[in-house]
Amino acid sequence: MAEPAKPLLIKRYASRRLYNTETSDYVTLEDIAGFIRAGREVQIVDLKSGDDLTRQYLLQIVAEHESKGDTVLPTNVLTDLVRSYTSNIQSVVPQFLAASFEMLRDGPTKVIENMNAIPNPMTAMPGFDLMRKQQEAFMKTMMGGVPGWGGSGPAKDDAAQDPAEELAEIKKQFAELQKKLSKL
Repeated sequence: MAEPAKPLLIKRYASRRLYNTETSDYVTLEDIAGFIRAGREVQIVDLKSGDDLTRQYLLQIVAEHESKGDTVLPTNVLTDLVRSYTSNIQSVVPQFLAASFEMLRDGPTKVIENMNAIPNPMTAMPGFDLMRKQQEAFMKTMMGGVPGWGGSGPAKDDAAQDPAEELAEIKKQFAELQKKLSKL
């Protein structure tokens, strides 16, 4: 069995310059974003302290792309993300996001399998059904125009509700979930 490739090690110098240890040259945030898009894992460490700075720089890359108009995260998602830092749902958000992006990478077949996986210990969690429905809606919206996902817009089931009715139902369930969380 082949070992997974080691992450590309980038060292940050005191001058804040970023040094690619494989090619022995300096790189920019855009270069690092390119490595990641090409499938490379990247680790960024402070040369002096040895601290792992990868998360900090990945967030900076996302922020720069968002500020240039390359919006991927709608304002309401960013708002909910900020709220999650101060709420009881904080522990669920990272797992939910990781699972969502893992499903994006795995493709449509895995998405449906994972959403319908039984038994799933999270199904006992209050509000899980709402999260699952929101995740399905998110996936349909995000992948509507991707080949293999069907259609040029969000996918529709033959027996699907009117989108306005579906949104109203999701909002209702979300409000109920917020009430339950506030009681905790």
